[in-house]
Amino acid sequence: MKKSSPVIASERNYVIEKEKFVPVSEYYGEDTFNNKVMKEKLPKDTYKKLMAAINEDKILDLATADIVAHAMKEWALEKGATHFAHWFQPMTGITAEKHDAFADPSGVGEVVERFSGKQLVQGEPDASSFPSGGIRATFEARGYTAWDMSSPAFIKRNGISTTLCIPTAFISYTGQVLDKKTPLLRSIRSLSRSAVNMLKLLGAKNVKKVNSNLGPEQEYFLIDMDYFYKRPDLVLGGRTVVGAPPAKGQELEDQYFGSIKERISSYMHDVEEELFKLGVPAKTRHNEVAPSQYELAPVYEEANLAADHNQLVMDTLKYVAKKHRLAALLHEKPFAKINGSGKHVNWSLSDNNDNNLLNPGTTPQDSIQFLVFLIATVRAVYKHADILRAAVASYGNDHRLGANEAPPAIISVFLGEKLTEILTNIEKGTVTKATKEEIIDLGISALPQVSKDNTDRNRTSPFAFTGNKFEFRAVGSSQSIASPALVINTIVAESLDELAEKIKTKDSKNINQAVFEVLKNEIKLISPILFNGDNYTKEWEAEAKRRGLPNEKTTPSALKALITTKALNLFEKYEVLSKEELKSRYLIHVERYIKDLEIEVNCLNNICMSQVIPAAVDYQKKLAKAIIGTKEALGSGAVISSQTELLRKILDLINNIYTANKDIQAKVEAANAIHDEQKKAETLCAKVKPKMDELREYVDALENLVDDETWPLPKFWEMLFIC
Repeated sequence: MKKSSPVIASERNYVIEKEKFVPVSEYYGEDTFNNKVMKEKLPKDTYKKLMAAINEDKILDLATADIVAHAMKEWALEKGATHFAHWFQPMTGITAEKHDAFADPSGVGEVVERFSGKQLVQGEPDASSFPSGGIRATFEARGYTAWDMSSPAFIKRNGISTTLCIPTAFISYTGQVLDKKTPLLRSIRSLSRSAVNMLKLLGAKNVKKVNSNLGPEQEYFLIDMDYFYKRPDLVLGGRTVVGAPPAKGQELEDQYFGSIKERISSYMHDVEEELFKLGVPAKTRHNEVAPSQYELAPVYEEANLAADHNQLVMDTLKYVAKKHRLAALLHEKPFAKINGSGKHVNWSLSDNNDNNLLNPGTTPQDSIQFLVFLIATVRAVYKHADILRAAVASYGNDHRLGANEAPPAIISVFLGEKLTEILTNIEKGTVTKATKEEIIDLGISALPQVSKDNTDRNRTSPFAFTGNKFEFRAVGSSQSIASPALVINTIVAESLDELAEKIKTKDSKNINQAVFEVLKNEIKLISPILFNGDNYTKEWEAEAKRRGLPNEKTTPSALKALITTKALNLFEKYEVLSKEELKSRYLIHVERYIKDLEIEVNCLNNICMSQVIPAAVDYQKKLAKAIIGTKEALGSGAVISSQTELLRKILDLINNIYTANKDIQAKVEAANAIHDEQKKAETLCAKVKPKMDELREYVDALENLVDDETWPLPKFWEMLFIC
């Protein structure tokens, strides 16, 4: 609920402001140019043309675009907007916008608000400094934004500034992709085409379109802003490069789903109010496992809209935090030895009749569809596990994957005991008897019944089936969900096409029999990817190796999957990314890894040389002075062995810190001499990163010895428990 206009009451010459709260339903989506607004503001024929263009992927003629633009401008002016911006998602992983005023000179000393269809449909932000992976040079850096009609325009408020934001794609002068939205849209179309073909093959009627749907669960940390600004590593890199773990962390599990503190609850309320106005269906909020860690989860939405909304969620979490004197941390691992943050992306498919294709049904037709789309998805993950791993590869996520709160780098699929049993029975041609708990009949003779929710959530599995959807748990909290979504869409599209071809080649008059003959063979082939056990164990790592599953633990090694012949051909075939576009993305990700690591190296160097060592030397002086003073006061026989030992430890740690830091700088300098970016990233990962971890151990040990008043940085126990 949000506050409405205040009710003012006079009393004794002063004013009392009473707050009246209104239901979310009364203001939900009020800052979006949504379907309801378009119906009100647009002529009927214009509205129909726009809906046809959106639903059928048609081009909107300029005359209609002019009418839409005028209505959008008038609506935005009513909201107080003075500018408009094409809102796009470059390869930085965040959003971008260039603001243009509605006001145009109309004469000497006069202006008029204008916004044309041409301005709505296309913009030219230039944006030459964004990563392009070599697609465009600076001297030919013209870039264009193109209106995405399927995602509603929205109002963005920042202080007293109000701007109309129009979701757009971002492409180069030559038409090549420079953003994350465009390939996602392409993958959605490709998947829909393949899924509709499969459904028609299976006998479905009245199916014209299939949507991929996403529900990203966003995890984040909140700390007091005063602490945040005293930590240069958090300000510049989003992660603490030094810091000893607190005496109490998450061991007692008293944070998880615990009572939400008043300050945090107020913050969450304001975040949700902003999101509701933008039409973002924020549904769930709760404390996460780590202290000061939280989660926000929306309701399912169509993939493109969900990706846009998740960007708005991340942006809103950050700017609302400032109003509460808090800092929202979206890094995958802000605090060492404390749980990191992920973004569990739930993925499913639905047709234009709102049927979830991953939902076990009550008729034979529903059940066959369910099994086909289930196995097609598992098959896609098995065939392209390396590409899926590359889709979540980043410097930040390397700190998280494989830890106790995240799945390992080995991609496997969890189906639960009952579904695994069903697939085994299909493969063997045997059956089991149904139990009373298994309440949904698959509708196929000799197959057991399946309960809708009989699959548990294996928290260690990177790709788990959870009732009527798959949950991809390896996505990092700061990452755009567009990248993993477009990979899942594309590989499933290919899998559906290949299964359809195999079904068609079966010499069988009964389509159901042909389907089961194909599925029987496929289940045997994909069985290595299926694993229902503990993904954290060393035994599973060894077993996965025996099964031939890839295990790329670092980003430099994982990213190479993007430029294999298999990947290049796949994305080009489905018109999601050309070979040149995919290679450019690979280069961008490699360069980003190098930059992220080097930023942390520089932060670590500055913190050690300008804060940690000077503080330790000051304490060393105090301790040495105390030892000398004790000797003078009590004589040479005074027992000062403990003080002397402490002083020696501090001296040794200072020397170790200085030496390790010097060694890191030398290794970085040597890596910078390497011209091949892939080799440079691998060198930094193999030689510099371990040394950074070693240096951190020295600093953290020193933190536990130096006087608390002397230590220059806020400590973990302060940042995580004082809020």
